[in-house]
Amino acid sequence: MPLFTLADGRAVRYALSSPDEPQRPTVLLASLLATTGAVWDHVVPLLHAIGLRTLTYDHPGHGGSAAPKDLGSNTFESMADDVYSLLAGLASERKLSNIRLHAWVGCSMGAATGVVFATRYPGTVRKLVVCDTISASPANMGAVDAFGPRVQMVREQGTCASLLPGTRERWFGADWIAAHPDMIAWLSQLMSDTTVDGFETSVAALTSHTFDLRTIASQVAESVESVLLVVGENDADLPVTMKALADDFKKGFGTAVEGKVGFHVLPAAGHASFIDGFEEWKAVVIPFLSN
Repeated sequence: MPLFTLADGRAVRYALSSPDEPQRPTVLLASLLATTGAVWDHVVPLLHAIGLRTLTYDHPGHGGSAAPKDLGSNTFESMADDVYSLLAGLASERKLSNIRLHAWVGCSMGAATGVVFATRYPGTVRKLVVCDTISASPANMGAVDAFGPRVQMVREQGTCASLLPGTRERWFGADWIAAHPDMIAWLSQLMSDTTVDGFETSVAALTSHTFDLRTIASQVAESVESVLLVVGENDADLPVTMKALADDFKKGFGTAVEGKVGFHVLPAAGHASFIDGFEEWKAVVIPFLSN
């Protein structure tokens, strides 16, 4: 997979389908913590089938992307800026006709990055799909920080290996894992590319005092044409908090809200709803992207 070099010298690994067709509408797919862009491999053919092409990338310290030297400096704002630099670079290489995306589709950390990106660069994203994300850092939500102890554990062990099985169980549940051994084997291999630095710097963004999508929700209406929020029924309290986020998005659209903000809870799905709720997920998301 190709690498793009940022201004500070860090590499970002990305994959762009149909690079010789820059006029085709592009959908950016942004992944979860502890995964790479390859987590979307089963979604990519669906988008190709409706005439779209795809751009995926690895988060800092994941897969082939480098972490920043100062791990604690990472924020959703800085990650959004990195993606903008990637788009501008691809446009300058004429792999994109311009930096405007047909859509940003993100899950978890990738969804939060998408909301921040859209509001930092209004008009760059046409359609925004927000899947299974928390709305703010634990401190801003008044919640217990579950991330800090995990960072301490992987630092002490020097690897994320012992952390990842528990992560998958939180995402999918033991029953789904037992019923899908091939999928879990694939995910295990994919997630093994997460470095300790990558995990720590991502947690820095997730726990930053600047991370609060609720404070920028009203700006989304000025930044994109329409928004779709999707969440797994079994994804902890996210069906409730994401419904509140959807309501905040609607307020930004005001009287022009009709058809602008969609919200769907996928039955029996968890945190990676585009995987364990795939059939329902595509039934909701693909028509939204096709329009």
